[in-house]
Amino acid sequence: MTPVPIIYFSDVLCIWAYIAERRVKALKEAFGDQVQFEHRFCSVFGDTERKMATAWRDRGGYTGFNAHLREVASKFPDIPVNPDLWLDVKPASSSGPHLFLKAVQLDEASGQLAPGTTDRALLAMREAFFQEARDIGQWQVQCEVGRQAGLDLARIEPLIHNGRAFAALASDYEAASTMNIQGSPSFVLNEGRQKLYGNVGYRILEANIQELLRTQPADQASWC
Repeated sequence: MTPVPIIYFSDVLCIWAYIAERRVKALKEAFGDQVQFEHRFCSVFGDTERKMATAWRDRGGYTGFNAHLREVASKFPDIPVNPDLWLDVKPASSSGPHLFLKAVQLDEASGQLAPGTTDRALLAMREAFFQEARDIGQWQVQCEVGRQAGLDLARIEPLIHNGRAFAALASDYEAASTMNIQGSPSFVLNEGRQKLYGNVGYRILEANIQELLRTQPADQASWC
């Protein structure tokens, strides 16, 4: 059976994508090789200072955003979130950690890293920010998190310096625009016919995948 391809867009600084990590893990465990996730990045926090000055200008800026995140976190008590997010530590952009992680993804795709290394590095980056309130927008913090996740930075840095990671990240952002990705996280299924984004429950994702598995071959339209 052909696995169901799922293009998964997210921003590493998005709390909903952090919360969705457990749902993605559960889907992989439930469906195994019946699903194939392709992780790509979209830019929601590309310029956080501008975001706070515009989208959150009349809602308290960084302080209001912190209150919003604490309210969201209160609904998921089993998912640890540092209460001081965006108060003292304010990452300037998600593009830096995205670039770092694209380099990891490229190295894994070349066969030089164990399968799942990118997923583990991404989770480590999210946890460094959301649990430990570390500024993952800074290169030195990205390197620290990478080392703690068992990465060899001597393999990662050349992929950034030679421009390949930049190109891969630019491709992700362009794809997000072309596919009209509206938020983080976003799940794109059925060759773009189905898009689920935001706080999407596990059962909704599961139902869509099961329907696509049931209606194979891929050229048969899904009723989801």
